Amino acid sequence: MPRFSERAVCLPSTEVPTHEYLLEGQGEAGRTGILLVHGLTGTPNEMRVLARGLNNQGYTVLAVQLAGHCGTLQDLVGTSWLDWLCSVRRGADVLARRVDRVFVGGLSMGAVLALALAQERPKQIAGVLALSPVFRHDGWSMPCYTKLSFLLPVFRWLGIGRHSVFFERAPYGIKDEALRSRVVAKMRAGDSVASGLPGNPWWSVIEMRKLSASVLRRMEALSVPCLVVHAKNDDIASVSNAFDIVSRARFAEVHLHLLNNSYHMITIDRERRQVIDRAVAFVAAVVGRNQHTGLDHVR
Repeated sequence: MPRFSERAVCLPSTEVPTHEYLLEGQGEAGRTGILLVHGLTGTPNEMRVLARGLNNQGYTVLAVQLAGHCGTLQDLVGTSWLDWLCSVRRGADVLARRVDRVFVGGLSMGAVLALALAQERPKQIAGVLALSPVFRHDGWSMPCYTKLSFLLPVFRWLGIGRHSVFFERAPYGIKDEALRSRVVAKMRAGDSVASGLPGNPWWSVIEMRKLSASVLRRMEALSVPCLVVHAKNDDIASVSNAFDIVSRARFAEVHLHLLNNSYHMITIDRERRQVIDRAVAFVAAVVGRNQHTGLDHVR
């Protein structure tokens, strides 16, 4: 089983960041926990619609807050991808103490972190929800200079760019125009808790690239079922990011579903109900099959 570096200091499980939330499940379904992970510069709030949809089906849901997020630009730049992975590990540990089995799902970079956890902990994680996975910022709305992001490690080595940010452009991952205007207004007002930061720090993008490279190298280690949902016309990360999982995860059962009427933020965009339905069906199928075969995951 592949192991990631342990050099990052992980928070004790008793320390819960302010903006995380836990939705308690009910009945037998409540014994299944689903850990949700937001994206780079994002917030647990972007997972709330999905969290409620899953919880309405009885599942126990925990939405984690990644290290350095929901604060300032400097808070984020001061963290690494290993710190973010520590946040996900901690969330999985918290959830595992409450339920019989744990699924992990993420949006954007959160999907990549979900895959990292599943690669690292195949005995704990029952399945993965990879929503709009982003290994590369190669969508059609990305500024042309993002294609030169491979140069960022050189800038960092030279001490250049700690305070530099690249800004996404309209439509900011959201096809629904009314919703987009509300989210953009909150971003411009500096409400990082509600809508995240308005730009991607160069140094944080470097860390995301390290995470992506690590997960892609270990994709064959993915052994649990995975649902991949991606918009065909994703403006932030092209659909090729989804196909990277399909083509490289040779030993995992991968289900791919493509959306026709959304952009990158599929947990809040026009087809959010479809995302919820697909996630609910996937979790129910995996749980039912594992219970039938006696292969259900243990804590």
